[in-house]
Amino acid sequence: MPLTNSRRLRVLTWHIHGNYLYYLSQAPHDFYLVTRPGYPPGYAGTGGALPFGPNVREVRDADVASIEFDVVLFQHKQQWDDDRLNLLTEAQRRLPRVYIEHDPPQQNAFEQRHWVQDRDTLLVHVTHFNRVMWDNGDTPTRVIEHGVVVPEGVRYSGELERGIAVINHLQQRGRWLGNDIYAQAAVRVPLDLVGMASQDAGGIGEIGNLDLAAFTARYRFFFNPIRWTSLGLAIVEAMTIGMPIVGLATAELATVIRNSENGFVHTDVDALVDAMQALLRDPAEAKRLGEGARRTALERFHIDRFARDWDETLRHVCSEAATTTKRSRT
Repeated sequence: MPLTNSRRLRVLTWHIHGNYLYYLSQAPHDFYLVTRPGYPPGYAGTGGALPFGPNVREVRDADVASIEFDVVLFQHKQQWDDDRLNLLTEAQRRLPRVYIEHDPPQQNAFEQRHWVQDRDTLLVHVTHFNRVMWDNGDTPTRVIEHGVVVPEGVRYSGELERGIAVINHLQQRGRWLGNDIYAQAAVRVPLDLVGMASQDAGGIGEIGNLDLAAFTARYRFFFNPIRWTSLGLAIVEAMTIGMPIVGLATAELATVIRNSENGFVHTDVDALVDAMQALLRDPAEAKRLGEGARRTALERFHIDRFARDWDETLRHVCSEAATTTKRSRT
């Protein structure tokens, strides 16, 4: 079937990061999620509270071979190493391929070679920081920055004289996600922690995806102690509702937060503590910075821009593949 600008593409992918997948599904295409019996991690389909639209469908792993797709969108090393070879047919392995890399390198900050080494696969990074830290080799790359959706009517109020951090498994993941920095700050600043297994670090527990924005909106500021990560979706969501951000000036966050404009970033924990204490004393200043954060979010992380970027990217890889196939036949 010829590719046109109006035809919806059939995208085979996996449920890896639920919120990201939901935002990705705002692109004008049909997404087929591979499932397995029992819906284990990576194969969870449309389960959960996220309001996936009718363009997101489940496909059993046993049925993948019998369905025609336009492009395969990988999001995890397991699917690249295993499912690509053992689940897809030979013809499906020749389809246009995109791999979303959600994280910076985990084994070596600047020398780790990405496992996708394929000139015919597009490697999409979610931040410019991630792309520059990975050794991408000869694999073509591009960056598509985040885009988010927050519930209608949810806006920052900041009446609670406390800060909030949103981190999953902070105790388990240790210094990587800044458990020591959070602990140091929490002694000097009233802070709450939410996220999966946050109780292990003295936190409140997990807050559902659809409720998180309204829950955090009452806090005076959002605190990010993470040393090494992508730009967290929870940060972007907090900015979108008009919440000021305080965090380590590391990874992509250093390019997003500008001091005295939309929050405060620094590599000195004492300076971060001073900034948080100042926001607790001055709710008007917190509100001003939050308004700046919302402006930044709407300019840089609007869902419409994100959906357009993914629409263009998916159509580009399909067009490139069609052109290459045509040339090989002449």
